[in-house]
Amino acid sequence: MRKYRIAFLGNFSVPYSSESHYKTTFEDLGHSIIPLQEGRANSEEISEAALNSDIFFWVHTHGWHTQGINYVVQELKDKGIPTVGYHLDLWLGIEREKDLETDPYWRIEYFFSVDEQMVDLLNEREDMPKAFYLPPGVVKSECYLGEYREELASDIIFVGSKGYHDEWPYRPQLVNWLKDTYGDQFAHWGGDGKGTIRGAELNDLYASAKIVIGDTLSPGFNYPKYYSDRLFETTGRGGFLIFPFIKGINDMFYTDVGDLSKNKSELATYKFNNFDDLSFKINFFLTHDKRREEMRLAGHKRTKRDHTYNNRLKEMLEVINA
Repeated sequence: MRKYRIAFLGNFSVPYSSESHYKTTFEDLGHSIIPLQEGRANSEEISEAALNSDIFFWVHTHGWHTQGINYVVQELKDKGIPTVGYHLDLWLGIEREKDLETDPYWRIEYFFSVDEQMVDLLNEREDMPKAFYLPPGVVKSECYLGEYREELASDIIFVGSKGYHDEWPYRPQLVNWLKDTYGDQFAHWGGDGKGTIRGAELNDLYASAKIVIGDTLSPGFNYPKYYSDRLFETTGRGGFLIFPFIKGINDMFYTDVGDLSKNKSELATYKFNNFDDLSFKINFFLTHDKRREEMRLAGHKRTKRDHTYNNRLKEMLEVINA
């Protein structure tokens, strides 16, 4: 694959941001990156860097604005330099959807979305970028099995904020139900739980918990093919995950269809918004250690092979270069 010089506008202020992960991945693939901190770099700096690059890649933080960026985007289009975006969050059906009509971000040439319905909407409009479906992933360097640590051990954990989008009251209901149902067997890790864990310690947390419960924003509990990046982060970092069943998820992993004790699943799922089914799955896997470990390792292997950002960004560049 051709090696690109990429001017990259995004948030690099912390090592665990998506942008930092993409930067690491691009460099791992042999491309050179000019990082431009959104909210700090002005339009003149962005224009100079991008005009001397092969690609302008922009991962936009909702609510951040750069004066004059719309002129930069148009200038790059006029010069034939691809302008590209990628976003891991849902836009449709929540408050940020209104940005589609006002934010200059939506004047770039290519947009890669984790939401297939967003892709369809953008491609129906001539004033929007060419859109492509690209699921989230996990950064390759963090895709390894951690070490068991007694002080992190729990039967069941949830990782992430309990307080989430106002449009998604299911998250606090889920965390409260887990706490009320499983008591001391359950631990909530996140900013409003026992504390935030990142880096190698997060891999160790997943190695020390028997079961990790997943969640993803899904309007109506039936929004297809949109998965939180925690699906891949948890399996990639070695956690045994029980995740809501979402249409399309069996394209990502072999899921637990049929006899739980015998199938070749890589991921455990439960019927979304069905705590009876979730309880059944939790209780089954708490008492079937061998089966749980087989699936944990199978899910990790699948993610490491197919679902890292190396896979995703290679696909992105192939589309741009087609």
